[in-house]
Parts: sequence; C-alpha cells; structure tokens
Amino acid sequence: MSDDDFMQDSGDEQYDFEYEDDDDDDSGDVDVENKYYNAKQLKLTDPEDAINEFLGVPALEEEKGEWGFKGLKQAIKLEFKLGQYDKAAEHYAELLTYVKSAVTRNYSEKSINNLLDHVEKGSDSPESSKCVEKFYSLTLQSFQSTNNERLWLKTNIKLAKLLLDRKEYPALSKKLRELQRACQREDGTDDPSKGTYSLEMYALEIQMYAETRKNKQLKRLYQRALRVKSAVPHPKIMGIIRECGGKMHMSEENWADAYQDFFESFHNYDEAGSLQRIQVLKYLLLTVMLMRSDINPFESQETKPYKSDPRIAAMTDLVDAYQRDDVHAYQAVLQGNQDILADPFIAENIDEVTRNMRTKGIVKLIAPYTRMHLAWIGRQLGISEPEVRDILSFLIVDGRIRGSIDEQRGTLEILQDPDAHRVRAMAQLSEAVADIYHAVFKEGEGFRASAASDFTGDEQGMDLYGGGPMPRAPRGGFGRGGRRGRPVL
Repeated sequence: MSDDDFMQDSGDEQYDFEYEDDDDDDSGDVDVENKYYNAKQLKLTDPEDAINEFLGVPALEEEKGEWGFKGLKQAIKLEFKLGQYDKAAEHYAELLTYVKSAVTRNYSEKSINNLLDHVEKGSDSPESSKCVEKFYSLTLQSFQSTNNERLWLKTNIKLAKLLLDRKEYPALSKKLRELQRACQREDGTDDPSKGTYSLEMYALEIQMYAETRKNKQLKRLYQRALRVKSAVPHPKIMGIIRECGGKMHMSEENWADAYQDFFESFHNYDEAGSLQRIQVLKYLLLTVMLMRSDINPFESQETKPYKSDPRIAAMTDLVDAYQRDDVHAYQAVLQGNQDILADPFIAENIDEVTRNMRTKGIVKLIAPYTRMHLAWIGRQLGISEPEVRDILSFLIVDGRIRGSIDEQRGTLEILQDPDAHRVRAMAQLSEAVADIYHAVFKEGEGFRASAASDFTGDEQGMDLYGGGPMPRAPRGGFGRGGRRGRPVL
C-alpha cells in the first residue's frame, strides 16, 4: 500500500468517526428541538398540553441548556395566562437557575427582561399582581448573588412601577430612595454612567408627586431631570417627564410653558410608538383653548397626520368652535361627547374653558342692547341665571362692560353714551384736582403764611387785575357819608 493510499484510508476513517459523533449529538438536539416546536404548535389549540410538552423539554437534556431554558420560559407564560400563578412562580424559580451557566449572560438578561415585561402587561388582577411581585423578588435574589447590577437596577425599576400602579406610595418612596443610592457615587453626586437609570427613577418619582399633587417637590425634581445630560433615555421616559411637567404648569396657569411641554411629550411618545401620544395630544388641544390662542396645533409636521384621527375628533371640534366664538356649537360638542370627561385631568380643566367660552358668548350677545333680563340671556346661551349673574358681575368689575345689574328686577342695564361721557368728564376733573393738590402740597412748597406778611402797600393789592394795584378805599369809610362797615344804599 502506498503512502497516498494509507493517507487516504486514514482520512476516511477519521472522517467517518467524526461524522458518527456529530450524528449522535445532532440526534439528541433534534429530539429536543422537535419537542419544543411541537409544543409551540399546541399553544393556541391546547395550552394545557403545550405546558406539559414545554416542561418535558428540560428532561431531555443531560445538562441544563438553551432548549430547556426556552421550554421553561414558554411554560411560564402559558401558566401565567391561564391563571396558574403558583406553578408559574415555581417554574420561574427553576428558570433562574439556568442563568448562571446554561445560557449566556446577555441572552439570559434579555430573556428575563422580556418575560417580566410580558407578565407585567398581563397583570390585571390582585392575584396576578402578587405573582408579578413574586417574580421581581425572585429575580432580585438571584441576580444580587451573581452581582449583575444592571439587571438588579432594571428589576427594581419594574418593581417601583408596579408599586406606582398600585398607588402604594410609602413603599414606592422607600424603593426610590434605594435606587437613588444605587445611582450615586460615594460622595453623593449622580453617577454619569447610570444616567439612564436616574432618569427612569426621576420619571417614577415625578409621576408620584403629580398624582399626590405635591407641586413643589415635582417642580424641583422636574428641573433636575431636565438637567441630566449624561444619558440617552428611551423617548417614552422623556414623554412621561414632559407630560407631568405640562400638568404642573397647567396647575400654575402657565399656559405657554404647558403647551411647550405637552408638545415635547407628544413628540417623544410618538417617537416611542406609545398610545399615550393620543391622550397628550388632547391635553395640547385643551391648552390651546386655555391660552385663548388662534394657534392651529396641527400646523406642525408632528401633529399634522393626526388632524383627522377619530380618537381626537371631539377635541378638534371643541377647539374649532372655541376659536370661532360659537358657544352653541361648543356646548353641542361637549354634551354629545361626554367621554371627553372620562380623563380626570381634562375634566378638571375643561370648566375653565367652558366659562371662558360662555363669557365670550355673553359679551357678543349683549353688544346691541342697553337693557335686558338675565333670564333671557340664560335662555339664549343655555346656562343658568345665577351663572349669568356671576359672569356679568365679573365683566363689570373687570371693566369689560359698562353697566349695572338690578337685582330686584333681574335686569342688566348698559350705561348710555351721554352718561358715559359725563362720567368720564367727572373722572378727568377729579384726576386734574388731584394732580394740582399733589403738585402744590406734595411736590411744591405750598402756601406760606410768612411770605404773606412781607407784602406791603400796593403789593397787598396785587390780585387779578393784571398784576396792578387795587383801588384803595377812603379813610373815612367805603363811601361818602357812609359808616365804616356799611355800604351806602
């Protein structure tokens, strides 16, 4: 046998040996893989059998591996969906044992995050919320022992979100303080490398202050969050911060800043693909009316695609009626779309818009008249007589109309033009007298008695006769043959 033949035979033998080993390994993997995908096909038709199939996948592996991890993950999702919360928590604890060696750190971290997001979204009952909280607790225990700080922070933030949804504010405050310490350096300053987590923490705390109406703390934290420049946060986080900032400005009646914040919030939510963008767009339209502005909020590139969106059609019609001063159209839209008031924030602020609208309606209605009954005004605008009286009183005090209310007759009398001119003339005369008084006795030296005693002779006769001397009476009296002090008749 030649050397070439020997080498060829040796190569064949080596090739055959490796092929047989690979075939055995692949055969085992194929069985596990087939079982996993067969279970996935049963998810929609028979979820109970699918759970059993998924739980059978780890048993086919000699050592913990990726297919067993996937099988447990799918089984947990189905168990949670079917309300089998105890089993889901039990198998989740088993799943966490895979993250130390069976799968890579990045893959396990991503999978655990996605699984926690999945169960959090499906949490719609007290029992499911307790199960989600159990998941978070197990996760924190597992990853604290592995020193995975990144996943520990993410899980704690998710737990804080759960506490916020359940309005457990004392527990949330405690958790936020813990997160704050974790995102700081030893000297107490913010750690720039954890800026993203800091912003998520700020967003949660800002939401808590907004819900509890602690505007002073909210404003301080809001300004602090906007100063964070070391992070590239998810757009949804900035959307939350800006939305709460807009609500804060609204409570201060700072309409311009509220408009700017709501616009930025809408832009961020839109970029993140969040459905909250529709609600914030409604807040933006509400702010336009409170600003008493003629701005068209749909002129910008970001909002233009939503101009015809049926979800905001009612708010768009309200803005259109408001800017046209059509009080009847405004009230018709409001009465026909009571779902607008389902949002507590809109319900709280729409009353101010409605009052402004009715005020404009009254001013427009009474313009041609000089005397009218309050009940007639109420019937024309569809509002009560007490509200008409209240609005008219405000307009009179504010100087927007000149008139008076006769409480006994229930009428409004507009001041006539001649009377108005007379009143203005009297007012100008009063102002002129006041100016003279101020100039003489406040700013000038005024009349001094000592200066009067210096006048002698003809100087005492200086008066209104062009500055000349007054005629002096004879010594004998004021007339021939007359007595002193009595005129001659």
